[in-house]
Amino acid sequence: MRKLFFCVLLLGSIFSSAQQIQVFSAKDSLRVPFATLLINGDLINYSKTGSDDGVIAMIHVFEDSVLYQVTIQSFGFDRVTKKYYGSQIKKIEKIYLVPSDIHLDEVVITAQYEPTATEKSVQKIKVIDQEKIRQMGAVNLRDVLSNQLNVRLQQDNVLGSGLTMQGLSGMNVKILMDGVPVIGRLDGNIDLSQINMNNVERIEVIEGPLSVQYGTNALAGTINIITKKGLQKKISAGVTSYYESIGTYNLNIDLACSYKKHNLQLNGGRNYFDGWNYPDDPFFTPREHIADSTRFKQWKPKEQYFANLAYQYALKKSDIGFKSAYFDEVIINRGYPRAPYAENTFDDYYYTKRIDNSLSFKAKLAGNWSFTTLSAYNYYNRIKKTLYKDLTTLAEKLSENSSDQDTSNFSLVMTRGSFVHVRPVSKMNYELGYDLNYESAFGKRIDKNLQYMGDYALFATSEYKPVTPVVVKPGLRYAYNTVYKTPLVPSLNIKYTATDRHTFRGSYARGFRAPTIKELYFLFVDINHNIIGNRELKAEQSDNFSLSYNYNRDIKKCRVKFDLSFFYNSIFNKIDLAMVSGTSYSYVNIGRYKTYGLQLGNNLNFKKLAVQTGFNYSARYNNLSEEEKVPEYTYSPEVLANATYKIKKNINLAVFYKYTGVLPGYRKDENNVITQTFVSDYSVMDVTTNWILFKDRATITFGCKNVLDVKNINSTSAAAGAHNTATASIPVSTGRNYFIKLALNFSKD
Repeated sequence: MRKLFFCVLLLGSIFSSAQQIQVFSAKDSLRVPFATLLINGDLINYSKTGSDDGVIAMIHVFEDSVLYQVTIQSFGFDRVTKKYYGSQIKKIEKIYLVPSDIHLDEVVITAQYEPTATEKSVQKIKVIDQEKIRQMGAVNLRDVLSNQLNVRLQQDNVLGSGLTMQGLSGMNVKILMDGVPVIGRLDGNIDLSQINMNNVERIEVIEGPLSVQYGTNALAGTINIITKKGLQKKISAGVTSYYESIGTYNLNIDLACSYKKHNLQLNGGRNYFDGWNYPDDPFFTPREHIADSTRFKQWKPKEQYFANLAYQYALKKSDIGFKSAYFDEVIINRGYPRAPYAENTFDDYYYTKRIDNSLSFKAKLAGNWSFTTLSAYNYYNRIKKTLYKDLTTLAEKLSENSSDQDTSNFSLVMTRGSFVHVRPVSKMNYELGYDLNYESAFGKRIDKNLQYMGDYALFATSEYKPVTPVVVKPGLRYAYNTVYKTPLVPSLNIKYTATDRHTFRGSYARGFRAPTIKELYFLFVDINHNIIGNRELKAEQSDNFSLSYNYNRDIKKCRVKFDLSFFYNSIFNKIDLAMVSGTSYSYVNIGRYKTYGLQLGNNLNFKKLAVQTGFNYSARYNNLSEEEKVPEYTYSPEVLANATYKIKKNINLAVFYKYTGVLPGYRKDENNVITQTFVSDYSVMDVTTNWILFKDRATITFGCKNVLDVKNINSTSAAAGAHNTATASIPVSTGRNYFIKLALNFSKD
């Protein structure tokens, strides 16, 4: 009887001592998954691995007066080892681990309920961090995306840089700045060279639709640019200068201060590029030439001014933030001197202004609820002027051809908010939100010169954990639009974590692209043009399927990552410009379009060396295959290879390489003869060195961009026009050039 009583007492004591130890990152207070607890003592050697939620459930009996050695460890963090008496172990509730030099888990916020480590996100998210942006010497978003798989860049030296993602045009890619849509699309693309990297903390890229959360254009993918926030010092200031041998001179100034609950940041600068034309030397060398013979530049001179203000007020359970940004750019397209006497010419001037203001509010509510709202006003203005210039007197006057002058104005008023319920140990977390957008367009080529469009939506998502390793995230969006009928947008994401090494993800999502105000109300009729918008357009829609597998392996000081992913897009009601009668053109919903692809990625971090390799193989649908005997799909590969080596603690050497394969296609000429088209393949490689001095107060980055000296590539589908100087070539880069960047930082506690 005594033995039975003793056993019952022992079991009771064991369960009474059950406790949960939560493991967090000391850097950002995020939970650390799969941490290991080791306890050593006399006649005891206890170990326990935590869950995906960073919780170690411990059931064991420790004698109060006995001294034990307690160790908590997880890859990417410094090991914590301390000695505790048994009575002290029972009181441990939270442990914070300090990230080590090889910590690789980034934090993401795009489409998340709260800041989340990438490994725990249900969606597959790529993060381009500040360190890579700095190592690349990137000035704008185009520079950064030039080294991303499944992204192809296009360059128009007047309209700017565009992209395709998953084989879909930039019109189907949502670009956000801290969650606020970037407006001002020309020919469907946002000019990537207008988005500066001077105050960017990281970039989050999600391939595939996020239309449930972000609405139109989030069909091929979403790029969310996260700017720098927070300040650990009371006062800080910085000056950054940048020089490229092709004639780029940039200067940027930062100021920031923090006082109690207030945080203020100011940033401003100027980017200047004096133009480049083949066969200009990589460095300026004066030489004799005929007057005005070199005034035309393939890469147009441009000048940019920008300024940013950010204010944050932090309370105990809420945060209020305000941001304001101003951007001003002028591009000059100087014409060739006109025959026969080369005494006059036509010059084009393109003026762009952006004004972006946003107000954010975050609050923690009772019962594990939180509320977040983001409101913004964006304004975009672009003016084109063509001047007739007398090269003998330098007198100028506006061209008398009305089609040479144009003004476009776009504005967006938006507010998005959501109520989120998050409880780490709960099986069900969810989000209820709204997304209200009111867009206007003004210009001479808009019907009645002014048009409006409103889009008002409700959306809901949830994260359900039927069993510990499985997370199911369904979502649904319903919207009302004042111009066209909106589709119901569903999505479903599933994540399965087999072990801490193997993660599987799968998703289905419906994406859509709303017809733009230009496509609905465009009116451009003169002696050379007859293009009229179509008010009956329907929204483009797509079905996207994706699968991915991620493998992580930690071996002492080495981390190995392997990724395999697949995507498939099927688009219907695609909007295209087509001839409707005679010489009249309009936008219509015609045909279907499909893309699919396979992508492999590898990351290896070992001591001072970090290597990233990748391969992408994508297919694009040929519409002609519905009527003619041509292949249904054409295929194009991409290869990526990057390496970073830490020569010393403060000196890094980096190499960035990307191969973009041939892009084939088919077309039917004016005689109904089918011909094959192509865009040639090319490789781009940059080599840079990053040197940190004086305890992070100075950073020098220098190197060579476009080492392989790629300038133009051949294309049988290129067409001559206002923005192309040759029908058989496409601009890629200004050729090999050299740069140096110096950043000075000063701070005071």
